[in-house]
Amino acid sequence: MRQVCLRGLLSLGVYLMRTISSRAPIYFLTEYQFGFDNRGYNSEYLGTNSRRFMDLAIKEHPLLDCRAVVTKFPKPLGRLLTPQDVLELLSESGVAPFSSDDNIRKLIRDLFRHSGFKPTGRSKPASEYLLKAAKENKLGSINVAVDIGNVVSLHTGIPISVVDLDLVESPLRVDVAPAGASYIFNQSGQEIDISHLICLFDQLGPCANAVKDSQRTKTSDSTTQTMTILWGTEPLMPRVQEAVNWVVKLSSEYDVNLANLH
Repeated sequence: MRQVCLRGLLSLGVYLMRTISSRAPIYFLTEYQFGFDNRGYNSEYLGTNSRRFMDLAIKEHPLLDCRAVVTKFPKPLGRLLTPQDVLELLSESGVAPFSSDDNIRKLIRDLFRHSGFKPTGRSKPASEYLLKAAKENKLGSINVAVDIGNVVSLHTGIPISVVDLDLVESPLRVDVAPAGASYIFNQSGQEIDISHLICLFDQLGPCANAVKDSQRTKTSDSTTQTMTILWGTEPLMPRVQEAVNWVVKLSSEYDVNLANLH
């Protein structure tokens, strides 16, 4: 497994990178400029801000293009309002810079199938659930972090997870769940079988994936730090990067701070 170090910078702007290759550039955005540095974490540029460290190990996969954005909000999510222009994008008819299509849905399903998971019925990608809910006018607001993830996922077709970073137990890793694995995904105690599905794991087990996230690490009104995971696939690499950039753009409008993965 490739070891990736997650450094939370709690007072600057926006930091992120592709987690699929150690040679990939790190993209960063501050209120001053946008650019990239493929040498890795630039401590001189970023300054001497307080940091929190977390290791993230990503299992090699021929199709997976997984990206992660870590956000620290200025106050608990329950005290933040989602702007109206974001809420309007929770509708399929919302004017967005992207739109999903059948080819994108096929390629995402191919990613699932590669490890032996069947993305059908109640196990289809979360991005497809969002599309169905939007068409039926049933996609409502949850909180600003989840709303941003849902907007980007709905219109780009890339499945997205959002977890409360303070509820996960390090170390973190991305890997395929073993046969028989499952977890509770809602407050009613319903379980989902995640056998052979690519998941985010913490010390306690799997906690998020591209179908349904675990109830134990979901956001709440008290959440102040989140990890947004984009479950992309290599054939859609440009689309995945565009989705990441859109998450960053929507997040940066709230004066939040994103961490750097490298």
